[in-house]
Amino acid sequence: MHITEVTDKQTQDYFHQVPHLIYKNDDNWSCPLHGMVEDIFNPAKNPSFKYGEATRWVLTGDNGELLGRIGAFINRRKAFTFDQPTGGCGFFECINNFEAAKLLFDSAQGWLTDRGMEAMDGPVNFGENYMNWGLLADGFMHQGFGMPYNHPYYVDLFKQYGFEVYFQQFSYHLDYSKPFPERFWKIAGWVAQKPGYSFEHFSFDKVAKFIDDFCHIYDEAWRFHKNTQPLDKDELRDFIKSSKAILDPEMIWYAYHEGIPIALFVMIPDINQILKKLNGKMNFLNVLKFLYYKRTKVMTRTRILIMGVAPKYQKSGIESAIFWHQDKLMKHKPQYKEVELSWAGDFNPKIIALYKSVGGVHVKIHYTMRYLFDRTKPFKRAPVIGLED
Repeated sequence: MHITEVTDKQTQDYFHQVPHLIYKNDDNWSCPLHGMVEDIFNPAKNPSFKYGEATRWVLTGDNGELLGRIGAFINRRKAFTFDQPTGGCGFFECINNFEAAKLLFDSAQGWLTDRGMEAMDGPVNFGENYMNWGLLADGFMHQGFGMPYNHPYYVDLFKQYGFEVYFQQFSYHLDYSKPFPERFWKIAGWVAQKPGYSFEHFSFDKVAKFIDDFCHIYDEAWRFHKNTQPLDKDELRDFIKSSKAILDPEMIWYAYHEGIPIALFVMIPDINQILKKLNGKMNFLNVLKFLYYKRTKVMTRTRILIMGVAPKYQKSGIESAIFWHQDKLMKHKPQYKEVELSWAGDFNPKIIALYKSVGGVHVKIHYTMRYLFDRTKPFKRAPVIGLED
């Protein structure tokens, strides 16, 4: 077997060919757009390069056949917030062969070690964790946009190498044909119309304001999680720019109290239902296909990317009020039948409780795995976020 760093157009093409071979005839897999993946490894497109670096490899057999791929990256802004400096590996795809997987993992580990890292998380993203994050361990069904899909044997490959579960990521599905619990609606309606509270959609015309409000809420909501860093406005701006064709402003809510931003809710149409038909490429013909399928309402699912509430308001019922407003809107978009709420970490009992309270059914588990380079060191799981009084 031979491992080759991706450095030119040919090796880039090989990198994208690997998953097509791995998931051939697997109807659950939706091919991501090759251009979106390329942007992650492009310093001119990915703001994470301000704080770190990334590379990737492809693995071939003795006869040149493609066997696997992997990426490795360091975000130094986050790497040193853990007990040991921690980098990441991701975009892992591999045949069911441990020796092949070991060579891929060894390459990532060696690269990270050379740069001062003492552990690696995987499979993760070189960017924020609402995209391309986690190893699917249970719930091998259609994937929500941005949520990873893989074969069941991947879990064995990671564990055999020595990775352990750092935290679990739970995904819930909500059937819009079923009413929300009655008690939930009573609280939600009361809060939604309470004086002093206001709710507003995202608007591209006021993108700077909404980016500021988003970062304010995000930094407040996650400030008790010791490994979370303030959100980079450039990363958020880049996500909005690259996702403009996907985002529906009416599915993005901000909540305010006396004009102060206190909560956010971001839901997107599940574009995977279209991407399955495009084979990863956005050429002229596929642009026309994309616009056609979008107009003909092929998408029947949505995914909630993120919800956040400032700690002071986390027992106010404001999350319920956002769902109350969103439900009224969705009645005017009857093509959407199902929502994926993903993901909720097992370290965050509050968001798990919220997803259950709206009737979400637990359907998938992803793992964020961690591998300690010094095998004598004790392994610690991610700490649970403390419940505030």
